[in-house]
Amino acid sequence: MNTNIFETAARSVQARQRIRPFIYETPLIPSRAVGRQTSSTVLFKAENLQLTGSFKIRGAISKMTSLPRDQRVITASSGNHGIGAAHAASAIGQKLTVVLPEIVKAAKLERIRSYGIDVILHGGETGLAEQEAQRLAASDKRVYVSPYNDREIIAGQGTIALELLEQAERIDNVFVAMGGGGLISGIGSVLKSFSPHTRVIGVSAANSAALAVSMRAGRVVETDHLDTLAEAVAGGLDEDSVTLGLSMAVIDEVVTCTEAEIEASMRDLLLDEHMLVEGAAALALAGFRQVAEKYACRTNVVLLCGGNVDGASMLPTLLR
Repeated sequence: MNTNIFETAARSVQARQRIRPFIYETPLIPSRAVGRQTSSTVLFKAENLQLTGSFKIRGAISKMTSLPRDQRVITASSGNHGIGAAHAASAIGQKLTVVLPEIVKAAKLERIRSYGIDVILHGGETGLAEQEAQRLAASDKRVYVSPYNDREIIAGQGTIALELLEQAERIDNVFVAMGGGGLISGIGSVLKSFSPHTRVIGVSAANSAALAVSMRAGRVVETDHLDTLAEAVAGGLDEDSVTLGLSMAVIDEVVTCTEAEIEASMRDLLLDEHMLVEGAAALALAGFRQVAEKYACRTNVVLLCGGNVDGASMLPTLLR
């Protein structure tokens, strides 16, 4: 097995000790309806209930607690990483700037600004915001923190899997939404190290599928990025992204979902499971539903990666 997997898992064990005071250990919640409908055990890892409404706080605090407290930091985000990084910087007293795409959801922008950190709006999608943050870091001697392409970020996300292994006696399959790969490569590295029988299924949004396409090609590939309900996982990959190799090593299967499937899963989670989650979280459930027949009579974990959704705009759509 790729030694990078074991190194990443070891980093996650170390990161867990650093980040414990700053995060919630989120519950693993049995499904009310989906399991019965699919003749399987379905468990929701509820990162939508995380302190900042998303798993991103884990990676952000992992990275920032590994840096000197007086180090100035700049990062980029489509929203959730920015919220997590802003919360982390506020908690430990670090100077932070967040670059956001101009299409960032208003609720996420307001939340990030509420921490009193510096905010810059740049570009029409997350990849352009990342490029601007990298440019500013190089010109102003700040440390650039990638939302996904950073080993300490990945290690922080991997702590989710450490919790899962304590919360469930057996896990056959884990369904995780795929963005830049930081989340799934961290979780996958821990599972392949400590529970090698567990299959890791990555779920990609058809409208923004850079990691899935790059995995097929074996190299970073530029793709078109269309609007998606799963905007938290939209955007491309850095050319030197460490997540590509890790993802190729730990992901057993990739499922690609349409916008209609994502919306249907958001509705299912709201009406059947009584949880209002963002599109990236519903994407993981959409992937499970697509292949549920194959994984019947198994224990399936669906990662609900975030709940930072604009209820005022989404509820009318979901309840129509």
